[in-house]
Amino acid sequence: MKLAIILLAAYVLDRIIGDPRSIPHPVVLMGKAVTALERLIRRSCTQPRTLKRAGILLPLLVAGGAWGGTAALLLLLSRVSPGLGWAAEVWLIATTIASKGLKDAGMAVYVELRKGDISAARTALGMIVGRDTTMLESPDIVRGTVETVAENIVDAIISPLSFALLGGAPLAMAYRAVNTLDSMVGYKNDKYRDLGWASARLDDVANYIAARMTAVLLVLCACLLRLDWRSSWRIVRRDARSHPSPNSGFPESAVAGALGIRLGGKNVYHGVATFRAYMGDPLRTMEPEDIILASRLMMWSSAIFVCLCAAAAMLWHGIGG
Repeated sequence: MKLAIILLAAYVLDRIIGDPRSIPHPVVLMGKAVTALERLIRRSCTQPRTLKRAGILLPLLVAGGAWGGTAALLLLLSRVSPGLGWAAEVWLIATTIASKGLKDAGMAVYVELRKGDISAARTALGMIVGRDTTMLESPDIVRGTVETVAENIVDAIISPLSFALLGGAPLAMAYRAVNTLDSMVGYKNDKYRDLGWASARLDDVANYIAARMTAVLLVLCACLLRLDWRSSWRIVRRDARSHPSPNSGFPESAVAGALGIRLGGKNVYHGVATFRAYMGDPLRTMEPEDIILASRLMMWSSAIFVCLCAAAAMLWHGIGG
């Protein structure tokens, strides 16, 4: 019962307040730790072989430190006061979730598109994607936003809740450390190919099951919202594995099928054009309202999943006596 209440409270807390900038966020501390460790490793390891070996050490130190530090903090606070320990765990799990932040980021782009301010919409999109946005027109701005909302359902909501269910705040925080590492060093470029390979692989493994659960949840939510759930399921089976990421294609293809749009295509990163496999069929031109629909799918799927997690936690508690 305790874990079920904590999970529900953490999710509700995130939905209400998100990540206020006035409150220190654990991910900021993780980012500083990654930067410091990267500098130390690069000073000590100058050869590609040794750097690649050190790449294994980096996620072990960061994720292990996040798990151990969180567990120690909760133990200390619970000894001071059980209620304080509960409250701290609720807050810590809430910091690993970003349902409100993801919705707000999408809506920031939507608002500018509805006002007709393409320049401001490009800037808003540029805050949440790595691709160049300076030359994008409205359909591609919508595409980038929908792709971001869909992809991040996994690592911003479903995965952290899954790990919180399995191991409370310490494991959820360890997952967030892995995800932070991937976003900082998990690139397949000359700078990070050796140092970041293990972090990228670990992130793929951590999100593997959650990505596939998310696709199923999105198909269900498409049915509940009277969208094209049959097409959503068909597109997942047809296109999900075409994505260069082993996980991102599942939520993106599910959303694309539900909305009757085609995601993927040409993107530009630092002046270099790349092509990402198409997800879905171009049944119509993408419109700003697709951002609203993608956000609804995200919020419904996250709400259903946290309820399932709470039910699972209560079931386990009952079985355990």
